[in-house]
Amino acid sequence: MARLRIGVVDLVSKGPADTLWARAMHANLASIMPQVVATWCEQEGHEVVLVCYTGQENLQRELPRGLDVVFICSFTQAALLAYALSNYFRSQGAVTVLGGPHARCYPDDAVKYFDYVLGFTHKSTIEEVLRDRSPQKPVGKHLSAARQPAHLPGVKERWKFIEPTLKKAPFLKLVPMIGSVGCPYTCSFCIDATVDYQPMNFDVVREDLQFLLTKFRKPTVGWHDPNFGVRFDANMEAIASAAPAGSFRFFAESSLSILTEEHLRVLQRNGFDALLPGIESWYELGNKSRTSRKVGEEKVARISEHVNMMFRYVPYVQTNFVLGLDSDEGDAPFELTKRFVDLSPAAFPGYSLLSAFGEAAPLNLEYQRAGRVLPFPFHFLNNHLAMNVKPKNYGWVEFYDRVIDLTAYTFSKKAIYRRFMATPSRPAKWMNLMRAVSSEGYGRLRFYRQVRKNLVEDTAFRKYFEGESQQLPPFYRNIIQKDLGDWWQWLPEGAIEHDPNAYLRKHHFIQLNTKA
Repeated sequence: MARLRIGVVDLVSKGPADTLWARAMHANLASIMPQVVATWCEQEGHEVVLVCYTGQENLQRELPRGLDVVFICSFTQAALLAYALSNYFRSQGAVTVLGGPHARCYPDDAVKYFDYVLGFTHKSTIEEVLRDRSPQKPVGKHLSAARQPAHLPGVKERWKFIEPTLKKAPFLKLVPMIGSVGCPYTCSFCIDATVDYQPMNFDVVREDLQFLLTKFRKPTVGWHDPNFGVRFDANMEAIASAAPAGSFRFFAESSLSILTEEHLRVLQRNGFDALLPGIESWYELGNKSRTSRKVGEEKVARISEHVNMMFRYVPYVQTNFVLGLDSDEGDAPFELTKRFVDLSPAAFPGYSLLSAFGEAAPLNLEYQRAGRVLPFPFHFLNNHLAMNVKPKNYGWVEFYDRVIDLTAYTFSKKAIYRRFMATPSRPAKWMNLMRAVSSEGYGRLRFYRQVRKNLVEDTAFRKYFEGESQQLPPFYRNIIQKDLGDWWQWLPEGAIEHDPNAYLRKHHFIQLNTKA
């Protein structure tokens, strides 16, 4: 095969961004698979340039002209920027390839704008694309392996592509690592719900940690596992055998069922500074928190006790909730969450609005069958800018009233002060404060209030939410244009719209062909 010039773009931001949060944190959100793809391409003898797009880079300058192939990794919220970039690079003669969560969730939309769209990706998948590398028009080619790869290049192999991104982070420099893929839990809304759990090679984990000690005095590692610590003893043995206790700082997302007090003692000894457990709901999904038989106030009391205990061992805890699940009804779910905020003042609550991401989960078929999925542009599908599933037990104004009330309560001056005083470490105190007063706290509150105002005052806006109109309100179109900046001119015609029921239609088609 001829030596190719290859560009790899990791879309951390969905458009130009120069906020304090973007400058401080976006480089720490780099994904692992773009680095893996870049490593695989280089191993095949190709010339590779990787850019982690944090919103501050000029991609037309950072990526050389004359590229043969451009790989783009994107979450759904950055899909419109990905589509615009593909249009631009295709105009320059490059073949474009999309990977990442959006490619898995919306392959049938993405193939309209890319030559190749990749689901589960192995090295052989990349080799197949590079051997063919022919433009695919009018519809691209969708390729996917049967399951996720059992081995990925480790930090040492990826370091050439990790280091330039870390240099963009002014303070915290979070090295991305992964110890497992898939998840043993089956949360109905989650992209990993149907993905088999499989651990990575723990010998590679140990070697990578030892390698990082040659680069940093005390490396900080962010684990990208969907649920860290399922194979707890093996994980801890790999970490403990890499270097003496206290050599690393670790951040990880895990479940309360794993985070027992005995395990927390081990995590503390091995340097875990931040944990992000999912609580999700007060009425379901209790298997992740060992509260499967407890609901409502009883579950709040048990979870609060557990979370408060965690602060004896780790200085930072973010608790994750999903708002608008079908099990939610009336004031109770929101009032219970406010009660949790009071009982566990040091925890930072992360709220997500229920969203159906295309083919991400089987539950999305039920929402589509019921006609509850709305065609919000991908740009707003980031779990808080839009809820694209009509709530089962609330009207829209009623729902937003409760979301606004909970958000205002969580980020009131009183709650921020109590969180600041209760948080045990100084860096964690300031992290919580910055998140509260930036786009995550005050910013979302302003946005929710504007949406609520539009629902009441703008009939066309309300009809879009009710599914009575497919006409996107100018309010949302203007946000897309502003966020994309100069890339707006490259957005392909029709890219803002997508079929919200494509998964259901595809499912019916497969069933008919199977019967035939």
